[in-house]
Amino acid sequence: MPTSFLLDGPATAPITILLAHGAGAPMDSAPMTATAKALAVAGFRVARFEFHYMAARRYGHRKPPPRAEAVNPEYIKAIADLRAKGVTGPLIVGGKSMGGRVASMIADEMFSRGEISGLLCLAYPFHPPAKPTQLRTKHLAGLQTPTLIFQGTRDEFGTKDEVATYDLSDSIEMFWLEDGDHDLKPRKSVSGFSTADHLKTMTDAVKAWANRIAS
Repeated sequence: MPTSFLLDGPATAPITILLAHGAGAPMDSAPMTATAKALAVAGFRVARFEFHYMAARRYGHRKPPPRAEAVNPEYIKAIADLRAKGVTGPLIVGGKSMGGRVASMIADEMFSRGEISGLLCLAYPFHPPAKPTQLRTKHLAGLQTPTLIFQGTRDEFGTKDEVATYDLSDSIEMFWLEDGDHDLKPRKSVSGFSTADHLKTMTDAVKAWANRIAS
């Protein structure tokens, strides 16, 4: 069965970004939609898709998220299905939290084949909340794919101080959003930044990075 996509942005965009959702919220959740729309306004073609367990929830099948590794083939198929729809040119893969983690596990295979140009992670789940020793970083030490990770400084899945101690590949660029939580949302009363401010900062940074790696 072909992957179903939500598409935003111009069909003639020079660069396409493929995004998967986090473990608990669908591809059309408010944060995913806001991100996709902002990237579309910045000139990207954005495609969102769902893993099977999440799509099944729309029909009343409440399955828990599987192990991230178990859905790697679904991400690879989504890339092939997106190409089959006529999407050509540079493709950046990634997603929110678990979606970005899954993309990171298949990125080097796809990058070595010339299928993708980069990896974009929004709030990478470096460890489960309150379990800082259960790291999900082993494969990130040798990652070859150009990677940009946006992380909020108060993300309970990996704070700035914690991430500074990890062995991460030189291919990975970290971009920190002040006071952002796991949805990258700041508290305006504390930080002075709004969600819209962070979205603008993020899209500007993605544009500069994507143009650099895809050229």
